[in-house]
Amino acid sequence: MENSGQAAECRFDLLGIGNAIVDVLAPVETAFPERNGMTPGGMMLIDAARAEALYGQIRREKEMGGGSAANTCVVASNMGARVAYLGKVADDVPGQAFATDMQAAGVYFPSSPLQGDAGTAHPTARCIILVTPDGQRTMNTYLGACVNFGPEDVLADVVQSAKVTYMEGYLFDPPAAQEAFRTAARIAHEAGRKVALSLSDRFCVDRHRAAFLDLVRGHIDILFANEDEICALYQTADFDHAARLVADDTHFAVLTRSEKGSVIIQDQQRIVIDSVRTQVIDTTGAGDAYAAGFLAGWTSDRTLAECGRLGSVAASEVISHYGARPLMNMRQDMDF
Repeated sequence: MENSGQAAECRFDLLGIGNAIVDVLAPVETAFPERNGMTPGGMMLIDAARAEALYGQIRREKEMGGGSAANTCVVASNMGARVAYLGKVADDVPGQAFATDMQAAGVYFPSSPLQGDAGTAHPTARCIILVTPDGQRTMNTYLGACVNFGPEDVLADVVQSAKVTYMEGYLFDPPAAQEAFRTAARIAHEAGRKVALSLSDRFCVDRHRAAFLDLVRGHIDILFANEDEICALYQTADFDHAARLVADDTHFAVLTRSEKGSVIIQDQQRIVIDSVRTQVIDTTGAGDAYAAGFLAGWTSDRTLAECGRLGSVAASEVISHYGARPLMNMRQDMDF
């Protein structure tokens, strides 16, 4: 079966669960990441002091609400999907700006912010995204309030009324968040809904390989990963070998390969999707946008080939400029 086939009425096509972060994008010279102790193209968790120090060194090109699943939600909403999002912010100016930003993008955001001393100790998260001239992004993330997301933040009525609950691997570090993932998956499946997971980053995979494999094998209906992430999950440098292994572990995986396009695997069958060529300015959010396009198509009963094509179109649009959100209304791309 190629599409969702959801018979019951849903309030939302997509619910995202992830780190609610204010993204700060900054162009830097090629040598800047390594000179400052970073792995180019990776994501590093930093503390508040490091965040403040980096913030003072860069030229800020753009600041907006972000986080991987939040980006996916915004792009999917732009493409006409009905979208909700759960994530933790503090009751501070950035947190209020994040909520306003999501609502302006057409995304329902019912999460309660951290109040009082808890919010003061854990302000709203920031991700400082350094973009080198080749378009590669290196991310430095201060998680702040995000680490407080737990099972109590999984709003059952929202999960039950979404066709797909999409969870980001970046949120997986705190133990409470891992329990929240399992809680969301249980609620969704009890309601007859589907659950999707993005592995998010190869360093996340390295930290949580066993837990991710447990999720993939027992709790996830659709797995999203890029080539580096899926190879890291199965500890191999051979993409085809990793693809064979994931096909044994789950019946549905969507694997992106940058300019090589993507591979959709369902029940051991593969569909190869071409990328959409564009001038690469900033790769921030490429995988998030692909997932948005794919899920916007899947929840509107498109074939898998059509879903992949929509994912490629969405990814191509966001990498053609700074920032992880479309600069155009992409609903017309759904009309083919």
